[in-house]
Amino acid sequence: MLVINSFEEFKLHLGKELGVSNWHTIDQEQINKFAAATLDYQWIHTDEEKAKKEGPFKATIAHGYLTLSLIPYLWKQIADVRNLKMEINYGIEHFKFGEPVLVNSEIQLSAKLKSITDLRGITKVIIEAVLAIKNHKKPAYIGDVVFLYHFA
Repeated sequence: MLVINSFEEFKLHLGKELGVSNWHTIDQEQINKFAAATLDYQWIHTDEEKAKKEGPFKATIAHGYLTLSLIPYLWKQIADVRNLKMEINYGIEHFKFGEPVLVNSEIQLSAKLKSITDLRGITKVIIEAVLAIKNHKKPAYIGDVVFLYHFA
């Protein structure tokens, strides 16, 4: 795991691959809990029998926003940013979903530091995030995640 203690340490990684997370399995229980939290009960996500019989993938799929919401969890497996007063998930940019994540698929996040800026003491980083699906050529998504870090 990459450990970062300051703006200067972070900047050393500009343009470089930062690492990859562990594999994470998205099961039906997680999909159902996400549906309940977001009130998005579209059958392609939650109705296993209908998805098996009528769905284009013959199984339920994870919500795209469920896979996006896992970025902070997976990112923390890649980088341990320390010595912070505060950190903020600031935004997402240029995201494209490439392939659906079927139930019980394993996913893994890879990260690359695209840019880093000092905003009067606040560090703004743009991380290129790619979510791989085990045994698939195309990623579930690729895009940029923006974090703000206020180092102590």
